[in-house]
Amino acid sequence: MAPSNPVLTALRIKSKYGAAGTATRRRIASGRGWAVHDVVCSSGPADRPFEERHDWVSVAVVLSGTFTYKNEFGRSLLTPGALLLGGAGGCFTCGHDHDEGDRCLSFHFEPAYFEDIAAAAGARTMGFMSASQPARRNLAPLVARSLVAANRTVSAASPGALETLAIDLAEAAMLTQRDFRRPAISSQDERRVVAVVRHVEREFSEPCALSDLARLAGLSPYHFLRIFRSVAGLTPHQYLLRTRLRSAASELVTTDASVTNIALAAGFGDLSNFTRSFRSEYGLSPSSYRASAS
Repeated sequence: MAPSNPVLTALRIKSKYGAAGTATRRRIASGRGWAVHDVVCSSGPADRPFEERHDWVSVAVVLSGTFTYKNEFGRSLLTPGALLLGGAGGCFTCGHDHDEGDRCLSFHFEPAYFEDIAAAAGARTMGFMSASQPARRNLAPLVARSLVAANRTVSAASPGALETLAIDLAEAAMLTQRDFRRPAISSQDERRVVAVVRHVEREFSEPCALSDLARLAGLSPYHFLRIFRSVAGLTPHQYLLRTRLRSAASELVTTDASVTNIALAAGFGDLSNFTRSFRSEYGLSPSSYRASAS
């Protein structure tokens, strides 16, 4: 049985009672120097952004929805598969200018513990150089593991496994980071990208040609490709493929459905294409991936 969608649940409650948007945090695991929270936000365009502060070093995986994040390195539009980065003591603002609702799995590290991870990994700096990282391929296996951890019905996925995931994410965030600063983009173009991202989240199993997505954004394919890549950090095709594969990876671990049925449900026309794409993304065949997570 597919897990319930906590974002939709939060939005229904918000609508029913006419309440303001809020962010709820559920701690799912912790240990000495680290903690993991499942964060569900119901804020939208009518809710005023407000400044917050990172108590510890933060690496949050965006699981669903879109929102803006601004810190000392600038402003980013965050989409599923991206990482939000924050240093201990750093102030930040999250906003929902274009739509409502998002979910993140947020990993927090005591500064000394994070520095130990960075030093052991051979990082050349102990801090972040940007506000976020886009949904790059090297992050895809970690994002899929985060989605599985958030969706497990048992309160706790093994704390040991979650600490391993936390360390792996911290290492990846430090070792592969670049000074990724998105070019300035208009609010209108940002809104267009959000509309497409939300559409892909809902309809990723359906055919999504570049021309169709460009039409949805109200742009020519050329201008849509350029703007989408500037905002999301990858092409629309890469984003769609990564969304399909992330869903399939979660289904492989959390359900008993056959690999063929999972491939078809995710929008792949044939099993061979799915297997080839999955292996390229995660380094394992779908069957081996399922076995390794059991």
